[in-house]
Amino acid sequence: MADRITEEGQGSPESPREAASGEAAAGNAVPAEAAERTATPAEATSRTTSPAESSAGGATAHATAPGEATDRTATPAEATSRTTSPAGSGADPAAPAEATNRTATPAESSAGGATAHAPTPGEATDRTATPAQAAPGKAAAGEAISGEAAAPAHTARATSGEAEPPANTPEATPPHTTPGTAATPASDPKKLRSRHITMIALGGIIGASLFVGSGNVVRAVGPAAVVSYLIGGLLVFLAMRMLGEMAAARPAIGSFMEYARVGLGEWAGYLVGWLYWYYWIGVIAFEAVVGGSVLGGWFPDVPQWVFSVVLLLFFTTTNLVSARSFGEVEYWLASIKVAAIIVFLAVGALFAFGLWPKASFSIPNLWQHGGFAPNGWWPVLSGVAIVIFSYFGTEIAVMAAAESEDPAKGVRQAVVTVIWRILLFFVGGVLLIVTIVPWNQLPNPKQEGPFAHAFTLFGLPGAGLVMNAVVLTAACSVLNSGLYSAGRMFSALAEKRLAPRAVAKKSKSGVPVVAVAACTIGGYIAVFVNFVAPDSGIFDFIMNSAGLVALFVYSFIAFTQMRMRHNMTPEERAGLKLKMWLHPWLGILTVVGVVAIIVVMLLTDDSARTQVWTSIVSLAVIAAFWPLVRRQLRKSAAKEN
Repeated sequence: MADRITEEGQGSPESPREAASGEAAAGNAVPAEAAERTATPAEATSRTTSPAESSAGGATAHATAPGEATDRTATPAEATSRTTSPAGSGADPAAPAEATNRTATPAESSAGGATAHAPTPGEATDRTATPAQAAPGKAAAGEAISGEAAAPAHTARATSGEAEPPANTPEATPPHTTPGTAATPASDPKKLRSRHITMIALGGIIGASLFVGSGNVVRAVGPAAVVSYLIGGLLVFLAMRMLGEMAAARPAIGSFMEYARVGLGEWAGYLVGWLYWYYWIGVIAFEAVVGGSVLGGWFPDVPQWVFSVVLLLFFTTTNLVSARSFGEVEYWLASIKVAAIIVFLAVGALFAFGLWPKASFSIPNLWQHGGFAPNGWWPVLSGVAIVIFSYFGTEIAVMAAAESEDPAKGVRQAVVTVIWRILLFFVGGVLLIVTIVPWNQLPNPKQEGPFAHAFTLFGLPGAGLVMNAVVLTAACSVLNSGLYSAGRMFSALAEKRLAPRAVAKKSKSGVPVVAVAACTIGGYIAVFVNFVAPDSGIFDFIMNSAGLVALFVYSFIAFTQMRMRHNMTPEERAGLKLKMWLHPWLGILTVVGVVAIIVVMLLTDDSARTQVWTSIVSLAVIAAFWPLVRRQLRKSAAKEN
């Protein structure tokens, strides 16, 4: 959505009037002396009036605009800054995009007719009154003359063609308005609410990679895993701030794909969009497998793949209903995750300081077992790649904000809170893990996750079952979010002709049904391959080849933000609602950090090198199709021209 620049029109001096003693006819006003006056302080500077506000022998019903003074008598030839429909007398709720600065036709005023004018927010201003809009001795602003009946308005709506309600009915006044206040917009049942965005931002990134995967980082790095999470969190925070600057200026469902396309070119939007979609297809399959394995442990007689398919079907359904349906499900799933983390942080802090029953002061665990970085500092840097995988998904809140009732507010909310979410949930959680349990005594995450192990040490009843339920909730939440983000990205690619156009088809509720269905098909295939041929290596290749997508995406975000800021005019830069600090230096720092992480991964262990090379392979395959897509774009452009 392009930036909208609004202008608040100030009430202009009154236009000359023409009045006849005792009578005025529409279009036949008798010339009279011109008079000018200045609006009183109580009057709104920008207000809308009815087409026949001051008419001979008629009372005018006037629905006041926000900030307009009420209960006053108009001057004989009051002319106000407003826009009317060409239709003439009658209620005229002008559309937001109605044309501005025009002179009303003489037929816009009628003798003896009452008119209701229901202004809408954003109605255009500045117009000159018609000659017959004023006549002496007539009351305005709803003050009907004794004995005169208000005539109902029968003209058609300027915007929809519907008949207007009578001027003396409540429907002629905008709902939920009082003098000096704006109308409250009705809630769209298809859009996400503020609470949905809040909880998606809070809990959207908390998944099995934190509850389970953090154990792998701690076992490989030691207590210095906290530094890995801090470095990864810094990169994510900088990338989110840059993304927030662009999204606050022009919210878009395609988010960074659309910004890369506009800022860097079609090729950039194509690459980052398809890489992002490919990444989430792997995540959808991975989380379905995790959820199926948890349920399979509870019900061992049922094959795990059955549970994986059931989870995919269920969350496909919730995503196909509407964005609000996705948001409502995610709200409750994220609430459970956030509650579990808060309980862990509270109890874990008491346990670490020896204030919990049967607990002892365990802070020295940070340095007593081989030191803070027992395996050196190279693993600390290489561990950032695993950490980035855990953080990826933060951007979903920014994408979802584009489908909320207040996109700009949702974007600011998601970006501003990201730093303390990272510090509290990830850094705080891992810090407590390495404090409570010696890093070399943590069990293998495949048998028991670090958080489940810590809850067992707390002595809470049913801790293992509760944590398994939380892990299941986390897997379902990421699966739900993955279907949402992959579907929206796939649809956004199709709308820009970077994917088959059929994928862009949407339902009446605005859901990209074909895109969501296509994403689930990819998930079904990956789940099928994993269970039918678990040793084939195909599933592992999919997960490894998508491993560096997060780093690629953050690089594209940095380059795009720097280019778009550079191309802005000074006025546009001054009007930014959310700015990246120290531009362009922090953007450059983000790119340097990404390159450094990739280099370190190439110089460390075999698994990290495998992840780098397989990710480069996936990037090369996607890039290989770009010439075909570019040719198709040129053909489409030629046809349109």
